Amino acid sequence: MTRTKFLFLIFLIFFLLIVVKLFFLQVIFPYDFRYDLYLRSIRLSPQRGKIYDIKKTPLVLNQNTYLLYLEPKKIVDKDRLFKILSEKLSISQASLEAKFDPTKDWLALISEINEETKIELEKEKLKGLGFEKRMKRYYPESSLSAHLLGFVGKNSQGDDVGYFGIEGFYQQDLAGMPGLIESERDFFNRPIFAGVQNIINPENGRDLVLTLDKTIQQIAKRRLAEGIERYQAKKGCVIIANPQTMAVVSLMCLPDYDLEKYYLFSEDFFRNPAISEVYEPGSIFKPLIMAAAIEEKKIRPTDLYEETGPIKIGHYQIKTWDDKYEGKITMTRILEKSSNVGMVFIGERLGKDKLYQYLVKLGFNELTGIDLQGETISVIKPKDRWYEIDYATVSFGQGIAVTPIAMIRAFASLINGGYLMKPYVVDEIISTKEKIKIKPKRERRVFSELTSEILKKMLVATVENSQANWDRPERLKIGGKTGTAQVPIGGQYDPSKTNASFIGFAPADSPKIIILVTLKEPRASPWGSETAAPIFFDIIKELIVYYDLLN
Repeated sequence: MTRTKFLFLIFLIFFLLIVVKLFFLQVIFPYDFRYDLYLRSIRLSPQRGKIYDIKKTPLVLNQNTYLLYLEPKKIVDKDRLFKILSEKLSISQASLEAKFDPTKDWLALISEINEETKIELEKEKLKGLGFEKRMKRYYPESSLSAHLLGFVGKNSQGDDVGYFGIEGFYQQDLAGMPGLIESERDFFNRPIFAGVQNIINPENGRDLVLTLDKTIQQIAKRRLAEGIERYQAKKGCVIIANPQTMAVVSLMCLPDYDLEKYYLFSEDFFRNPAISEVYEPGSIFKPLIMAAAIEEKKIRPTDLYEETGPIKIGHYQIKTWDDKYEGKITMTRILEKSSNVGMVFIGERLGKDKLYQYLVKLGFNELTGIDLQGETISVIKPKDRWYEIDYATVSFGQGIAVTPIAMIRAFASLINGGYLMKPYVVDEIISTKEKIKIKPKRERRVFSELTSEILKKMLVATVENSQANWDRPERLKIGGKTGTAQVPIGGQYDPSKTNASFIGFAPADSPKIIILVTLKEPRASPWGSETAAPIFFDIIKELIVYYDLLN
């Protein structure tokens, strides 16, 4: 075979191989070839939705930030690079060099730098240094509402995800929909002029307008912080709502955490005690049982009870909180003096079946459904596990564990005409296409209008005839009830530790606000009347002016 024929044969075989390969790529597997080798996709991240208070004051915004990365193989002067980065970022050169790997093509160095730092570094014209634009949450009001808002972290794929509070509950609304750029490119990664060039624009997340009022939140936080320090409590919460709708205007628990540096705190700090922790409410529970007995016509407010001494139930003895007894007292007086033995009498009049039914009606066997991530259900034992002592103690708020949000929701039904409402914290959901207004939701009616009016008057008398010397505001009728509950530890109550509460409302005739204050284990005094109640009155005095409650 001549040299020419041999070369011709070689070229022919090579040409046939190319034809066969092209046949497989373009006929047998056309889509696999096109998408795997030519089509490139770039994800376009949407802007996360912003969060505002009821007056459109921003609580959560977005702020540009940048990932600082290195391309080691493009670096010209490593010593100069690290020296400048050390000066600009306040990081030692040794720490920077420890992260450096010359064998890699790309290396993430700092996850977040601000716009100013980026501009300063760009002026240095450093080879092998790059920036990737990102976005992080910015809190104009700092950590004013940390538990309520929650935070944005990363999931296992590195995507932004909301955790806890509003950020967690409204993750899908806030996150939006990512966009996509599909581009056909050649072997050198250059766009093919006649190829596919598709762009799907991202859809930004929806903005949220809360029922929260920033000013009231500031009042609640300041007064609660003062109270925790003054009474030496472990922690505390304040919930303020409109009892007619259960729109939450303030939700504050302390201690809280720094939203900007959430990663420095343990998960215990992220849990919102107002919705995620249960406690025995004590005497603030008594009006609920009183209302149930009145609703069922088992008692009347003017009925008398002979309060002569402790009551014995099995091996247990139930006393009044001060072990003092007044003889014949009215049902209203039972609330005024917070008589445990009087409440046991009312619970017996109501009856075991009805008592348990009202616990269910009041929602203590279900989630309230508040639009915050992390809610815990209140704890009621199954009915077949109740004993005589359980029916007795639950009448004065012990032996049952409730969340603060469940407690204030149930109490609101006493003063709003008898309706159990669904609590909520988002007033509006806003996108570029629509605005969704959240409407109050009645779950069910628990008490009649008449029972509601009776309880309001009884609770006003409870405040006005209290033995505690409260600094009450003049000219404003306020209803409410104190609560002091011993803390169960290892199946036994610790007499030295209590949870103190006060729940109240104003104006009494037509309530516009309801406030629940809870303190965990105050050491200065165990009594709710001496700890939680003063915080309530400090708050209500400021709200009188803010809401103009006297007019």
